[in-house]
Amino acid sequence: MRAVEFQEYGGPEVLRIVEAPTPEPGPGQVTIDAVWAGVNFADVKARANGYRVASLPHRPGLDVSGRIRAVGEGVEGLRVGQEVAALVDGGGYAEVVLAEAATVFPLPDGLDLRTAATLPTVLPTAYALVHEVGRLRAGESVLVHGAAGGVGTAVGQLARAAGAGAVYGVASSDAKADYALKHGYDEVFRPDTFETDVRRATGGRGVDLVLDPVGGDTLRRGLEALAVFGRLVSFGNAGGAEPWRAGQDELYAQGRSVGGFSALALAQSAPDALRALTERALRTVCDGAVVLPVTAEFPLSDAADAHQLIGGRTSTGKLLLRITD
Repeated sequence: MRAVEFQEYGGPEVLRIVEAPTPEPGPGQVTIDAVWAGVNFADVKARANGYRVASLPHRPGLDVSGRIRAVGEGVEGLRVGQEVAALVDGGGYAEVVLAEAATVFPLPDGLDLRTAATLPTVLPTAYALVHEVGRLRAGESVLVHGAAGGVGTAVGQLARAAGAGAVYGVASSDAKADYALKHGYDEVFRPDTFETDVRRATGGRGVDLVLDPVGGDTLRRGLEALAVFGRLVSFGNAGGAEPWRAGQDELYAQGRSVGGFSALALAQSAPDALRALTERALRTVCDGAVVLPVTAEFPLSDAADAHQLIGGRTSTGKLLLRITD
């Protein structure tokens, strides 16, 4: 089978098409004849600096959709030929993908494979940020970093559907800001002034919830943008800075709190919770509450071009690799 791997860290040019053995499922696993694979910033970080890479060569890819090829011992509720989406901890850039059955999700009626490939990392993450960890209540305000990305696109719509009083975003360009304003956001600020802009927009009060995939100093400044009793949820460290820590001095005086979320970490520690979360999240797409646009797609052989686009921080929405027709 064909797959995309890298044998050294570096730019998009280190990605190579290879011929690899077709995997067979072990106990609790399935293999999937992939049709689409999602491209995420985490894939770029893996290729560039080894983020979540156990050893080389490494095959990137966290999101995949397709049809079940084979089912391993002890797997229930999944069958050969079934259309599914899956969350995998690497390996999605391939014609046949090995996945743990616990993170393979049958597609509900009306959800096509192309749309499904956009969802395994983005939608459960967005849903958890709004409802499970962020606990957004009707009338509250939220600030979302990376508002024009895949998670940001879904969060803006989910927050609006949850009755948010105001949905603010942070984006790095006019084009990204315009995109976010079309997907649920009331105002979009720039990264270098967002905390000042939040105070202006809220009359000095601050927002009730900040969702931060950047980390570092951005997280510290996000705490300063919170209202009394506000919550900040960290869901990444895209900035690559040394993690910034909050303690009593930052939290106690105004009753603020900090939480965190990772779909991949939840898949490891509590797969049943991730399955239930994903099933709830998928219903929002089937109900029409969330639309996640595919803004670019590439054949598997052009994975390097997809990485070039997403690594340049100019992309919006979701990028896909077309594995088969």
